[in-house]
Amino acid sequence: MSYADKVFINMCRDIIDNGTSTAGEKVRPVWEDGTPAYTVKKFGIVNRYNLAEEFPALTLRRTGIKSCVDEMLWIWQKKSNNIHDLNSHIWDSWADESGSIGKAYGYQMQVKHQYKEGMMDQVDRVLYDLKHNPYSRRIMTNIYVHQDLHEMNLYPCAYSMTFNVTKENGSDRLTLNGILNQRSQDVLAANNWNVCQYAVLLHMFAQVCGMRVGELVHVIADAHIYDRHIPLVEELISREPLLGPQFWLNPEIKDFYEFTTDDVRLDNYETHPQIKNIPIAV
Repeated sequence: MSYADKVFINMCRDIIDNGTSTAGEKVRPVWEDGTPAYTVKKFGIVNRYNLAEEFPALTLRRTGIKSCVDEMLWIWQKKSNNIHDLNSHIWDSWADESGSIGKAYGYQMQVKHQYKEGMMDQVDRVLYDLKHNPYSRRIMTNIYVHQDLHEMNLYPCAYSMTFNVTKENGSDRLTLNGILNQRSQDVLAANNWNVCQYAVLLHMFAQVCGMRVGELVHVIADAHIYDRHIPLVEELISREPLLGPQFWLNPEIKDFYEFTTDDVRLDNYETHPQIKNIPIAV
C-alpha cells in the first residue's frame, strides 16, 4: 500500500466525518453557474512524508508528475508570473490579457533583497545557505507579501517553505527536510499535486547541495472538500491502494537551474482511473 494513499484516505475521511460546514456562510468562491461554493473543512491538518522511503504520489488516481513539476519550476526556477511560461492551462482563470497573474507566486521569488552576502532573491538565498550555512534555522521562503496582495490576481495558497538540515548519528551525510505551509487547500483538486511538487523540489535541492532527502511536512490551515466534490472523494477513497512508484531524478544535474521536466520520472507507477471533469470553484 502506498503511504501517500493511506494519508490521503485518512485525511479525507476525517474532513468528511468530523469537519465543519461553511453552508449558508458568506464565502468568496463560486461555481461556474454562480452559486456559492461551500465546503466541509478541518483546521490545522499536518501530514508527514518520509521521502527517503517512498515518493508520495497517489495510486488512487494518477498525479500528472510532468505537469505538476512544470508548475513548480515555473514558480521556483523560472520565477515567472506569466502563464505564457507555463505548459498547462491551470492558471488561465487568474491571468489578465497579457498572461500575468500579478505580483504573485514567481514574481515574489525573483525579487532581490539585500543581505550581508549581497543581493539575492529568495531561491538563491536558500541555495546559498544550504551550501554554506546548512545548520541555519533561518532558511525559508515567503511569498505572502502583504504590501503586494492588492496586485495579486490570486492570493498564494502554498506560501512558505522552511528548510531544515539534520545529520544522522555516526554519519557525516546531511539530510534535507522541509515544511510546506499552506493557508488553504482544495483537497480533491490540489492536495497530491502540491505534495508531489514540493517532494520533487526537496529532491532537487538535496541533490544539488550534496545531501540526502528526508521528510516533507505539509501543514494546511484550512483543508477543505467542496460540497460538489464530496461524492467524488467518497468514490476515490473507496478504492484499494496500490504499491507506490519509484522516483527517478537525473543524477547528472548539479545545478538547480538546469533541471527540466524530462529529468523527473515515476517508474512502475500503476494507478486507478483518473477522475475527470472535476468542477473547480473560482
